[in-house]
Amino acid sequence: MSTAEETAGGEAQPWGEVTPDAARRLLLAAVEAFAERGYHATTTRDIAGRAGMSPAALYIHYKTKEELLHRISRIGHEKAVEILRTAARTEGTPAERLADAVSSFVRWHAGGRTTAKVVQYELDSLGPDARAEILGLRRQVDAEVRGIIEEGVRSGDFDVADVRGTTLAVLSLCIDVARWFNVDGPRTPEEVGELYADLVLRMVGARGDGAVRRP
Repeated sequence: MSTAEETAGGEAQPWGEVTPDAARRLLLAAVEAFAERGYHATTTRDIAGRAGMSPAALYIHYKTKEELLHRISRIGHEKAVEILRTAARTEGTPAERLADAVSSFVRWHAGGRTTAKVVQYELDSLGPDARAEILGLRRQVDAEVRGIIEEGVRSGDFDVADVRGTTLAVLSLCIDVARWFNVDGPRTPEEVGELYADLVLRMVGARGDGAVRRP
């Protein structure tokens, strides 16, 4: 993802793939409105106003409010898959790759908390077809993390009795960062990412030579 935009909260938001500029401005405005007010309480007039455009101009680029949410959700989930897949396919022990996956995923949820909040918590606002597509992407997210944990169990690096349940717990822990992270708080996204990576390694019982050594 190439170009970064800034939301009102000062977050860098990668929407370089959204063109033309008017469509990107509307998408950014929708992210902010959905995060602030919720999908159902937001109107197309709200979104257009935030983008400095007329409601009629919005319909040139997006047929419905749901189309906006669908595009935001799809791009966000594709990014989530990309982050985890990159970590899962790097060299290193299962513990090193799981730590990398968790820290990267947490940084994304903290640094892009406004977008992440919409991406992760507005799924039920989508219609059946759009929701089915996003659920497919979520299964890919789950599979990337589960694959690392399964490999760690097979190699003896992890001690996990319930891989599926542990995968769900790991992802839930990472995703929830979008709910509470405050840019003015005591920790940076990088610091939270490192903290959560350590917590998850404890959760999976990382041990022996497969454990990540922290300074």
